[in-house]
Amino acid sequence: MTWSEMQPLLEQASWETLIMVGWSTLIAVVAGLPLGVLLVLSDRGGLLQNVVVNKVVGQVVNVGRSMPFIILMVALMSFTRWVTGTTIGSEAAIVPLAIGGIPFFARLVETAVREVDGGLVEAVQSMGGSTWTIVRKVLVPEALPSLIASTTTTVIALIGYSAMAGTVGGGGLGDLAVRYGYQRFETGLMWITVALLAVVISLIQFAGDLAARTLHSRGRGGAAPALRLLKAKEPAAADIGKVA
Repeated sequence: MTWSEMQPLLEQASWETLIMVGWSTLIAVVAGLPLGVLLVLSDRGGLLQNVVVNKVVGQVVNVGRSMPFIILMVALMSFTRWVTGTTIGSEAAIVPLAIGGIPFFARLVETAVREVDGGLVEAVQSMGGSTWTIVRKVLVPEALPSLIASTTTTVIALIGYSAMAGTVGGGGLGDLAVRYGYQRFETGLMWITVALLAVVISLIQFAGDLAARTLHSRGRGGAAPALRLLKAKEPAAADIGKVA
């Protein structure tokens, strides 16, 4: 197969992969972010402590994460057909990709939010801040560099999932590698596909790492740095009161 024959196939497959990963990442982030924050808030000692809710949500997330993606795709075929009207193609692959990405991202969010300094949360509480204010002004802004890194990890994982989706007619670069590289013995096309995926993943990882480092070096912004300054001044004010 010549390059002129490969080029349109690679362009079409790359576009399908971009659509699948883009939409599934968006859905995973939108649904996984509040789910991960809820796991932190509802845990023991959390702002919305509820052991039952935490255990139920945690178990659902664990089941979603533990299920191999290829099995998840097969298990969701009826649901995928109900949502998209088909089980073949890039549009159909978005459904299992998104559902598989939500629990994956939720656990990463939980880890990132748990790393936030508890003293900042206490400072906002002492000033009468509500739970929503704490989430919006402290937890998410402070965890933002880690959340960017988590999103990068999720995108890369979904690219790998999308390649697996190609084995069952999901479209994209994985489907191209299977149909031409494996079934038609077009080894050259298969290795070009592998190289293309490697380059794309490297670029995404570089961009994600750069964004996370930039946010971290800027102090993450928002109200949290001001809260740190407030906490630093409190002991000094207390000492002045004692001297007086």
